[in-house]
Amino acid sequence: MALADSVPGVSGGTIAFLLGFYDDFIGSLDAIIGKDNAARKKGIIFLLKIGIGWAVGFCMAALFITSVFESHIYQISSLFIGFIIFAIPIIIIEEKSVVLGRYINIIWAVIGGAVVTAITYFSSSAIFSDGVNLSVGKFSVGVGIMLFVAGMVAISAMVLPGISGSTILMIFGLYVPIITAIKDILHFKLQYIPAVAIFGIGVVTGALLVVKLIKYVLEHYRSQTVYFIIGMMVASIYSIAQGAKTLDTPKAPLSFGTFSIIFFIIGGVIIFGLQFMKSVSEKK
Repeated sequence: MALADSVPGVSGGTIAFLLGFYDDFIGSLDAIIGKDNAARKKGIIFLLKIGIGWAVGFCMAALFITSVFESHIYQISSLFIGFIIFAIPIIIIEEKSVVLGRYINIIWAVIGGAVVTAITYFSSSAIFSDGVNLSVGKFSVGVGIMLFVAGMVAISAMVLPGISGSTILMIFGLYVPIITAIKDILHFKLQYIPAVAIFGIGVVTGALLVVKLIKYVLEHYRSQTVYFIIGMMVASIYSIAQGAKTLDTPKAPLSFGTFSIIFFIIGGVIIFGLQFMKSVSEKK
């Protein structure tokens, strides 16, 4: 989930939805702010498992993946498109009870696709420049408020399959500054801790606010929500293809000429591998 969240175009929520633990993920987030102590304890244990893996994955992304993302953008984009293309049929099969025969809800897929397309389109115009300085004493109160708001909005996107939190940060112009600040902290440049802490508080606040809404619509409007998610996932292919334009040195969007069929197939193999792991786990 963290590796997906760390690059524009892909959502960690997509991975959770694909592997079948999205409802548990949302339910656990909801449980920790609920009144049921037993459910809260179970939710905390579940989220700790996810959280440790997410932290490791994000540190790996900050240290290594982002540089690979810059130098091999078209291969990685092809890989992620493979994730999406091969994941959608699996999700439809897994959710067939709320998808098949309820085709009136396709309108929700169109709306979901429109949301992701609009977010991707406007990501080219940032509120701040990617050169904003987040070290101690270098950023203003206004930037601090924007860090908090960006954290809230980005995590809301990350928990929704189909919307990339990194793309949201692109819109705010904070993707490069945040990733760079986290990378520098991992290299013990502690002057970036306050900015990242403010962003982190925004992330926690956003997660707690959005989770009840997501849990409610999954329980009461599951068919519409699944169609909405599928629409977002389809549209995220466009978002991934446009990822090359968001680099420090922008490149042309992914095209048939730069598309890598090998990495696309690898993406499919990984998805089916994860699905196989899920099946084995469920049998146990």
